[in-house]
Amino acid sequence: MSLTPRRGGDPLDGWTSGACATEDGVIHLHRAGAGRPVVLLHGLTGDGATWGPVARGLVEVAEVVAPDARGHGLSRAPGHGHHYDDHARDVEALIHGLGLDCPVLVGHSMGGVTAALVAGRGRVTLSGVVLVDPTFLTPARQRAVHESDVAAQHAWSLRRSDDEGIADAQARHPGRSPAVVELLWRARRATQSPAFDVLVPPAPDHRVLVGALGVPSLLVVGDTESVVETVVLDELRRLRPEMRVETVPDAGHGVPFDQPDRLAALVRGFLASLDAS
Repeated sequence: MSLTPRRGGDPLDGWTSGACATEDGVIHLHRAGAGRPVVLLHGLTGDGATWGPVARGLVEVAEVVAPDARGHGLSRAPGHGHHYDDHARDVEALIHGLGLDCPVLVGHSMGGVTAALVAGRGRVTLSGVVLVDPTFLTPARQRAVHESDVAAQHAWSLRRSDDEGIADAQARHPGRSPAVVELLWRARRATQSPAFDVLVPPAPDHRVLVGALGVPSLLVVGDTESVVETVVLDELRRLRPEMRVETVPDAGHGVPFDQPDRLAALVRGFLASLDAS
């Protein structure tokens, strides 16, 4: 689907763009910086570029890799296989293919579940994980989301013009910068319908995921409309009391878009703690 030229500057201008082969596709990615590798995993309807505002705060201290998940952005979308296990295999292939040495995974929403799954499987060596309001949903909420009209709303949104879509998104999120709103709209336009198969229950059990992490971890949530419910958050604290939990003020589920500078600062602090240990 063609889009009109981007109105603002591309936050990933000057980065290296590339691709990495997986078992059944090719993952597109952006890469920049030097130091400890940090892999940024976006949520459903996102892409690597939507991490741009956060990534700008990381490239001076880390080698940042921002891939497009399968079915998103410029990555290929197989006809089947858009579940968390498939996303985890792609991340593992990316780490091996790029030769990343003990990276840190930073995952938002869908990407947070993927990051936790990769960490628990132990098929690659990680230094740590940062989970940004991951979709750790109870079985009842999983069913409710799957039975909702999320996918239909996405299909309807694609019938709108860029101007209409961006204006509507800005009205719903007035606190977000116009550049971020446009990044998110364009990522949504590039999301293919099979990507919504990730919503088919059951998702990996968050209790099992957190219990199996085995690496230093940081959980970040917003102070409003967090996907991680209080009952789940309390459960995670009991399961892994050593896991740091940070609440970002003036942020909802979209922490990377509502407060990118604050999130980048938290990730930098987490990286520093790894270096100090």
